[in-house]
Amino acid sequence: MNARLNLFGNPVAGKFLKYINAAGKEVSDSTLPATTQELVKLRASQINGCGFCTDMHTKDAAHAGETSLRLNLVAAWREAKVFTDAERAALELTEQGTRIADAAGGVTDEAWANAASHYDEDQLAALVSLIALINAYNRVNVIVQQPAGDYQPGQFG
Repeated sequence: MNARLNLFGNPVAGKFLKYINAAGKEVSDSTLPATTQELVKLRASQINGCGFCTDMHTKDAAHAGETSLRLNLVAAWREAKVFTDAERAALELTEQGTRIADAAGGVTDEAWANAASHYDEDQLAALVSLIALINAYNRVNVIVQQPAGDYQPGQFG
């Protein structure tokens, strides 16, 4: 399987990716816990059916020391006892922020208040930015059918 468009070889796509990668660096350098960041990226990618990003963020999280148990349970986080209350709040915000078209009214006040009870304003800003960013990456990769399975941790960093 080949991608419909070479995102890394096309000058327009390359420039776009350069800018969103720079935005991603700002978020990754924030005080939002790195573990939470990987869980958010993985959950949004699962929801969006982005195989490339699901592959990447599962491998990056494992490489950073995340357990296979937690990675395997991200899709069923509500029923899993392995996530903190703060991670649960971030995952709920991620789901509601990713499924905007599915939810009348978008993100609920309850989901926002729950996240705000666990994260300070800068961390909330990073979390919102990360949710938007991973959804953009997912859409690009799904549209061009970027193949999954070959990613190696650190490949793009």
